[in-house]
Amino acid sequence: MPACSSAPLDRIGVGIDTARYGHRVAFLRPDRQPAAKPLTVLENQAGYQALQQRLEHLHQQHPQAHFHVRIDAAGQYAANLEHFLRGLPLPITLSIGEPKRNKDYQKAHFPKRTTDDTESQAMARFAVVELPEATLPVPPQMALLREVATRLQAQVKQSTQAVNRLHNLMARVFPELATLADDFSARWLLTLLDRYPTAQRLGAAQLRSVEQIPHLPAKLAQPLHQAAKTSVASLHGPVAETLVGELVTQVCHCLAHEAKLRQLLQDAFTALPPSGHVQVHTIPGIGLATAAVLVAKVIDIDRFVSPEHLVAYFGVFPEENSSGVDKQGRPLPPGTMCMSHKGNDLVRGYLWNAARSAIKHNPAVRALYQRLRAKGKRGDVAMGHCMRKLLHLVYAVWKTNRPFDGQHFPWEQPKDTPPATPTSGTAGQPAGNEEAVGHTQAVPAEPVVTTATAKVEDGTTPVNPPDAPARPRVDYAFVRQQITLARVLDHLGVLDALSGCGQQRRGPCPLHGQTGPKSRTFSAHLGKNIFQCFAADCAAHGNVLDLWAAVQGLPLYEAALHLAETFGLRRNREEEPVKGTR
Repeated sequence: MPACSSAPLDRIGVGIDTARYGHRVAFLRPDRQPAAKPLTVLENQAGYQALQQRLEHLHQQHPQAHFHVRIDAAGQYAANLEHFLRGLPLPITLSIGEPKRNKDYQKAHFPKRTTDDTESQAMARFAVVELPEATLPVPPQMALLREVATRLQAQVKQSTQAVNRLHNLMARVFPELATLADDFSARWLLTLLDRYPTAQRLGAAQLRSVEQIPHLPAKLAQPLHQAAKTSVASLHGPVAETLVGELVTQVCHCLAHEAKLRQLLQDAFTALPPSGHVQVHTIPGIGLATAAVLVAKVIDIDRFVSPEHLVAYFGVFPEENSSGVDKQGRPLPPGTMCMSHKGNDLVRGYLWNAARSAIKHNPAVRALYQRLRAKGKRGDVAMGHCMRKLLHLVYAVWKTNRPFDGQHFPWEQPKDTPPATPTSGTAGQPAGNEEAVGHTQAVPAEPVVTTATAKVEDGTTPVNPPDAPARPRVDYAFVRQQITLARVLDHLGVLDALSGCGQQRRGPCPLHGQTGPKSRTFSAHLGKNIFQCFAADCAAHGNVLDLWAAVQGLPLYEAALHLAETFGLRRNREEEPVKGTR
């Protein structure tokens, strides 16, 4: 290891890789050489004192140096460490989180090693070279809300597991029950199984007794009783009754504990200091518990520069899933889409239920749902778009700190109603901005505007518009196979500006045009044909087609056509290469 220089430093990068029982800390100078030996900090008073002594010693050696600390937080393991570092009387800029970005950065600089030392060194390098912005401290009330939300999320998983175990057991005790009841956590069903654990017991009971089960749908009493009499169950008797009774007790206990945590979450939400987050509850369809869960995971709406970033954070967007076969054994066709599995499970579950309520009571979401269903979209697909719409509304009301106003835009205006005219201002001039927040009537593929001047364009839609020319079919994967990232970068004139040898290159980002001492934010792997920008205000990443779309400012489809024409590529496997280049 090179010897540490005694020359004064203006900054020192401190990288911390966190773990349950201890943390690994690395110290780097601006020239990427060690400023001190690595340190293992145990999760106790002695470990924290050792870290404080090391930082104070460095501060005495370099009084002008500013500590840039980057913590690769794993779960909640960094909570105590963060609280400790914020209380030190030292010049510190603390940056926490972004595990995906941290992992990509570590892979870019240490592609062949993954250890505590390499991860802490990567964080120290990121801190001293990239100089990330400071992470704002979380207020104590918000920290409490997040703690309750985390516990609620764990409890929801436990409840789901208990219900699944009960469902699995009933497949042998009373298999016909699953065809008559969808929700095995329903109160009436749990009461039914508590009284009559097996099909044999239920079939021997009087129908009148079955009908007296609280909240049991009247139309199900007779079918349940008849199915129990003719059940093909293979498991019955005292042992089966005991197993079912224990699982029913577990499910009831989990649901009761979940309800208690939900109440604690709502209490913690109402105790937060007043800010724009209180407006989330004004959106029809979003109840107090849903608002609390959203706020606990979002923390600060200013973390997201647009509604699309908020949508992506919770994974409410489609992804292609054409791998495998369907139930009939047929290969899934190319372009088969499903909702992404990214994002927080607790938020997605609450958003789904909020969307179910919003399609009845929220004019913006109700109109969107009706339009999508009228176009032939499946119900679950339409619900996914409604979840996305709710996140756009959350972003709008929280960002502007204004309540939702269902009358701000004629969401459900009949088709035969003429366009509205401005109610204020001179003729032909738009009216002034209103106090309430509204949006343009959004199609899910378009960005939503938060507050905008009301303006209605004149014009009518032709009754029989001429047929639009057929758009050429584009096989995106096939287009990417014909072009390399190196060729595109060379065409853009940035390949020579990238440094490095082999497949991995670093240099200035061609997307946001950053220059200066922090101009090495762009990383490209010429073998895998992928790129990543580590600048916080850019964060672009993807394949060669994503890069071309970002550089040209085009949608993906138009970018594929433009790329094929520029380099003379085939847009799909059936056609000839596109003639001519731009």
